Amino acid sequence: MEKRIRRLGIFMVLCFIALFIQLNNIQVIKASSLANSPQNPRVVAVQLSQPRGDILSADGVNLATSVTAKSGLYKYRRVYNPNTAPLFAQIVGYDTIFGTRTGVEAEYNAYLQSHTRAATSLRDLLVNRTTTDNVTLTINSHLQLQVAAIMDQVGAQDNAPVEGAVVLNPKTGAILAMYSNPTYDPNPLVSTNAAAVKAAYAQLNPTSGQSPLVSRTFQFGFLPGSTFKTVTTAAIYDHQPALAKVDIPQQQCIPLPQSNIPLCNYGHSGPNGPEKCGGTLVITLPASCDTAFAQYGMALGAQNLNSEAQAFGFNQRIPLDLPGVGVSNFPTVAQLTNNKPSQAYSAFGQQDVTATALQMSLVAAGMANQGVVMTPHVMEQVRDTQGNLVRAYTPKPWLTATNPITAAAVTSLMQAVVTRGTAGGVFPAGWNVAAKTGTAETGPNASLTNDWMIAFAPANDPKVAVAVVVPNQPGSDTGASISGPPTKAILGDALGLTP
Repeated sequence: MEKRIRRLGIFMVLCFIALFIQLNNIQVIKASSLANSPQNPRVVAVQLSQPRGDILSADGVNLATSVTAKSGLYKYRRVYNPNTAPLFAQIVGYDTIFGTRTGVEAEYNAYLQSHTRAATSLRDLLVNRTTTDNVTLTINSHLQLQVAAIMDQVGAQDNAPVEGAVVLNPKTGAILAMYSNPTYDPNPLVSTNAAAVKAAYAQLNPTSGQSPLVSRTFQFGFLPGSTFKTVTTAAIYDHQPALAKVDIPQQQCIPLPQSNIPLCNYGHSGPNGPEKCGGTLVITLPASCDTAFAQYGMALGAQNLNSEAQAFGFNQRIPLDLPGVGVSNFPTVAQLTNNKPSQAYSAFGQQDVTATALQMSLVAAGMANQGVVMTPHVMEQVRDTQGNLVRAYTPKPWLTATNPITAAAVTSLMQAVVTRGTAGGVFPAGWNVAAKTGTAETGPNASLTNDWMIAFAPANDPKVAVAVVVPNQPGSDTGASISGPPTKAILGDALGLTP
């Protein structure tokens, strides 16, 4: 009996010690984080008793603001401009009563929420310095509307449930427009009624692969197909320039080492199946010859292919100032070593290669900007409620992907894609466009295609780079036929070349 009492006493002491430790953990160690947690109802109540700063487009359209609530527990509620809400939803994001934030609302919350402005003078110490800041984006609402209308029309014509486009300034990295379909209206998510918010969120199928909460421009990637040949071409000039002068024999299909399945050119490029193609690089890139690029890939090898892909941003998070940016994938050196089929297919953006539209727009922008990939960004400036500048974005390089000589050589070949290659007839000659098409075979038995185009213009002084992706199209479609027309329309609008 005495032993049991002793054991019980020891157990009680241990429980008391554990309780003491946990109380100190909550009241001392975690006190600050719990008090300021966005999941803390008191924090939410305080935040919604004050307004948030506005989010504005580059041309001054108010995209998000706070208004006085007519009823309920909270003094203010967030409102997204009904004329622009679906256009900007995946960029602006939302701010719910549960403390859940996405997009610009999350990235620049420290400026948008009510905060105490730092004192800059003695007078500041004597006045109320509680303020909010307004965030102005790089994205023009008019161009965003045009891009959305163009891409939605593509979806309506081709019954495409998903498509996306990115437009940026290759010299600064500023995102000028970025839109993907499906999209959504964030206003139901910022209701002050908790049940209504939960119902609206559930309706958006957050766990579904087709949820509009996920952007198909910067969060989700697809097989890039032949648009990736621009990276392989850069790898040739950077690592094995002699390959550019090798005259590849004209072939429909080639045998692959370590495989009993031949690699053929795109199956619908001719009336009788794959067409023959070959020649030197100045011919094979404009013609988008798969058999040639497969041989280039095997000749370059694992290290050269992988290092060039990573130089352009694959396998790393793009530092776009938005949460949830997806990583584009290129096989590792280990995956490619002693794997000739993988080297061959990866060289033209098939097999295990995936890329977001943002990633491929940066590939185009890097070529356009003499090999330097600028950091992409959606914030242009932050100003306080009196209009004083708080912060302005300063353009800065992200990667030096290649050298100016290689970038100029690839640009010249991308111009040839437009004048005599797979993008022939898409753009007016006077626009001086450099482009690359992509038709990635996907789906069961390659029955579907991801149709791409990347482009920039004017090629001699690039002002705009564009990437368009329309995935899961019928196998008879091509990047030129599906993504060519919207790329032309978007470039025209962005450059002011069309009404």
